[in-house]
Amino acid sequence: MDDLMTVVDWSRAQFALTAIYHWLFVPLTLGLSVIVAIMESIYLKTKSEKWLAATKFWMTLFGINFAIGVATGIILEFEFGTNWSNYSWFVGDIFGAPLAIEGLLAFFMESTFVAVMFFGWNKVSPRFHLASTWLTAIGASISALWILVANAWMQYPVGMEFDPAQMRNVMDNFWALFSGMAVNKFLHATLSGWALSGVFVIGVSCWMLWKKRNTEFAIRSIKVGAWVGLAGLLLTMWTGDGSAVEVTRTQPMKLAAMEGLYKGSKSQSIVAMGLVNPDKTWDNTEDEYLFEVSVPYGLSILAKHDPNAFVPGISDIIEGFDINEAGDTINTVSYAERIARGKAAHEALRDFDKARAAGDKALENDARARLKADYPYFGYGYFESVDEAIPPVAMTFYSFRIMVILGSYFLAFYILVLLAVYWDKLPIERTRWLQLLAIVSVPFMWVCSEAGWVVAEVGRQPWTVQDLLPTRAAISSIPSSSVITTFWLFAAIFTLLLIAEVSIMMRQISKRSSTNLETANL
Repeated sequence: MDDLMTVVDWSRAQFALTAIYHWLFVPLTLGLSVIVAIMESIYLKTKSEKWLAATKFWMTLFGINFAIGVATGIILEFEFGTNWSNYSWFVGDIFGAPLAIEGLLAFFMESTFVAVMFFGWNKVSPRFHLASTWLTAIGASISALWILVANAWMQYPVGMEFDPAQMRNVMDNFWALFSGMAVNKFLHATLSGWALSGVFVIGVSCWMLWKKRNTEFAIRSIKVGAWVGLAGLLLTMWTGDGSAVEVTRTQPMKLAAMEGLYKGSKSQSIVAMGLVNPDKTWDNTEDEYLFEVSVPYGLSILAKHDPNAFVPGISDIIEGFDINEAGDTINTVSYAERIARGKAAHEALRDFDKARAAGDKALENDARARLKADYPYFGYGYFESVDEAIPPVAMTFYSFRIMVILGSYFLAFYILVLLAVYWDKLPIERTRWLQLLAIVSVPFMWVCSEAGWVVAEVGRQPWTVQDLLPTRAAISSIPSSSVITTFWLFAAIFTLLLIAEVSIMMRQISKRSSTNLETANL
């Protein structure tokens, strides 16, 4: 058992490591491709060599990032087979479909047109080249769509039915994969890439201003980056609101962990800043927070768009307590009952297998009916205690606040930058403190982006597939030593790839900014 949990913990760590590194590159690819396409569109309309220079410069940085992102993404998908083979068997019929479409359609589309985008200058017509640039950006977003549809399905499994004869889930409604959870997740993640890329473009451009090089080029780039980034950030906030409503409806335990909330109430406030009490558990009387600064009605508005709504906490959910929209107290399925019904589902599955082997149709049909009745709680049958079904509260709580606080900061940052490029009394080319602020802000945008994924994935724990398959039942039967070895191997490789990307980008930025980008043949 100890070795099993070691395999689970290290497999989770390895997947988290790969996903975190991969997400360093993905949002920049999504956003920078759009910024490059906009710049080339302006070039085609104006025929200005200055916009051509801007297009080629940012396209170079996009290409470097794109190549590294592909390398980490391929390893991430392989891990489903190497480390999570039970998961792949259990839900591969559903989960594999969007990933296959992503690989066969979106990635090949993206890869085809990125070749024209980089090598098609003077070989294809300007309009065809522009179309290729836009199709590269669209292909990147479509690629993200299918991956995020697959991820959203893990958060909210729909469109499938469990087939006990195959001991796996089979898809029965493909279009159900495009749930509200999937739509909001796709828009939220993709548009956040615009926001991140805007900060990146502003930061690099301000470095040029700091060095007093290519001033006109830098300001031109800042304008495009700031408008795209601001639009992306505002839309990210809007889709984040939709995501909060979906999480409330489908993953109330995640929402409670995000807020560090144990006992909910009507007109529930939200904690703007605070420290969670590490000694607090769902069944003791300790205070939830060591200190807090709360906004009245905030969580009720965020979760249900109703300032008077009841939002359940961790203890309420475990005990099966809720209040409906009419204000009546209702009993939902407690976690103790879910565990009991999950174990009953496991027993029914074993009975079905025995009856099928014996050719007893009556017992087989009876077992199938019992399994279907209790299958929504199948995953809980792997637990012995309700405590095992609670996500890491502190990490989810703090990650959510890091994301929100930094997101709010960048909203003010974008407004300030746009003011500085259009208002003569605060010219960004002569405002040294703003240039330095922009440069320093770049890594914090990645922190904000990664924090969002920590909320989404850590808040879902202990589930690989919500309510159906916990991580301990999803892993491959491999020795822990293999997972530990590959973890450190991947950590070294990914770190070297990251260092390589940053070094190559810095070299390109330094090289190009030392020349006149208004006239240089890039």
